[in-house]
Formats: sequence, C-alpha cells, structure tokens
Amino acid sequence: MPTESLHQLDTIAAYHQLAGLPKPAHPLISVVRFEDVKPQRTDKPKSIVNNFYSIALKWNFNGRMKYGQQAYDFDEGVMVFLAPGQVLTVAANESHEHTGWLLMIHPDFLWHTPLATLIRQYDYFDYSIHEALFLSEKEEAMIVGIIQQIQQEYQTPIDKFSQNIIIAQLDMLLNYADRFYQRQFITRKITNHKVLDRFEAVLEAYFVGDTLQKNGLPTVGYMADQLNLSPTYLSSLLKMLTGQNAQQHIHNKVVDKAKEKLSTTDSSVSEIAYMLGFEHPQSFSKLFKSKTKFTPLAFRHSFN
Repeated sequence: MPTESLHQLDTIAAYHQLAGLPKPAHPLISVVRFEDVKPQRTDKPKSIVNNFYSIALKWNFNGRMKYGQQAYDFDEGVMVFLAPGQVLTVAANESHEHTGWLLMIHPDFLWHTPLATLIRQYDYFDYSIHEALFLSEKEEAMIVGIIQQIQQEYQTPIDKFSQNIIIAQLDMLLNYADRFYQRQFITRKITNHKVLDRFEAVLEAYFVGDTLQKNGLPTVGYMADQLNLSPTYLSSLLKMLTGQNAQQHIHNKVVDKAKEKLSTTDSSVSEIAYMLGFEHPQSFSKLFKSKTKFTPLAFRHSFN
C-alpha cells in the first residue's frame, strides 16, 4: 500500500507554489479559481495541512477526498470550511480536477480585528467534508459575489481602508454561511430526525451490559464516530432538533439510568456511580444534583 505523503503549508504562497499558481497578490489573503490549479496526479495518498483558514466552493469534482475519517464525493456544488491545522487527504492516482473558488485567509490578517476571536465561534470550521454545506443556486451566487468582492479589494492598491473593507466582507460571508447551515438543518429535517433516532439507539446500547464499567461514560467523540459525523456537527444538529447538545443528551441518559437504579435497587450510591461509568462517586452525585436538584440519597428517600 503506498505510503501517504504529508504537505504542511505555513503560508498562502506555499499553497500557490504547490498548486502551480503565480505568487499571490497579497501575502495573507488570496482567492483562487480551481480551474487555474495545475492538476496533480500522485501514486500515493497525499495529506495537506494548511496553517491558514480555507473556504472552498466546489463543483464538478472528479476525485475523492477524505477529511479526518470521512470520504466524500463532490458530485454537486458544496462549500467546505477548514481551520488552520486540519488535515485534508486526497486519494492516489487521481488528478482531482474541479471548478469553483478557494478563499484563503492567514490568521495574521485578522490580528487586531474582532474577527480574530469571532471566527473561532463558527462551529462549521470544526465540521468535516462529510457535513459540507449544500447551496441553492441563489445562495451560490451570493457567496461567489462576496468572494469576488474580496478578490477585487485586495488586488487594488492597498490603503488604510483595505483591511477593514475585506474584514467586513469576510464577516458577511461567514454570517451567510451560518444562516445557510441553519437552513440546511431545517430542509433536511427528515434525515436529521433519523440521526437523532440512531443517536438514541447507540446511546441506549452503550448502557446495556458492562461497556460503561469497562470504558466509562460515552463521549461525544465516540457517539459522533458511531454516526459518521464530526462531534461539533452532531452537537449542532441535536441542539437544533431538541434544544440540547450531545453532551447534555448523554448526561440526561445517565441521570435517567441513575433514577431507575436508585428507585428499584438497594445498591449504594457509590455502587451505582461505578455501574454508570464514574471513577469518582462525587462526580456522579454532582451531576445528578445539577440535573434534578436532589442528591442521589434524597431522591431515593423521596420514594419512602
């Protein structure tokens, strides 16, 4: 099996060089048409780690990419967001020709602006390609228009207004993407409810047998892996459907099981805590009280 090659790109200029493009017009921000990227064919998988933000809008992708553990076919227009340090893997023996736009922003460009902090609050930078954003034609046109405005601005002579204008345009793009993701949650409601059903089934199965005692409480990461989703996307989806994120659902299940054991068995609070995967009974008691306003013993006594 061919060994995977790794490319770590610290600068936008390094990406331009790898992609066979001219040097960028600005060292910290660049807009690229994928049609201009030199097709590359490799005999082994290639992983790329960009140390800058990447926002891609792609059509007609003829290859296969993997983000984290999830493979994805780009057979229609999708939008993908990658934060610095995330790994993107492309398969071997494919040229990966496609069309669309790539916006790259180095974190240094955001220094001394509110967006330097705010950009980290957009959950979709933690989603995987498996949860790409699918746009309508109207939404695509809106996003392309903003990207082109950014490109036009940084290619004109730089003055004291340049950075603020680009930051405002980028802020607008991120806000629209946030809106479109929320729309996607709603328009895929039936599919999303199936995810909720699967989540509850996986969670219930985890509490059967001795898995809890062997492995401890299920994590959001474990649940997401079982559903082939990223943890952040899973939590965002559950929050939209139920008003509670994945961690809250897990805690609710723990408390429900605890109530059952406290009301139907003579096991001590410590024994129940260990049965439910807690290393320390105090942690169990703290969680139980935060959810019910009762200590485990007070809850048990309420049945007497």
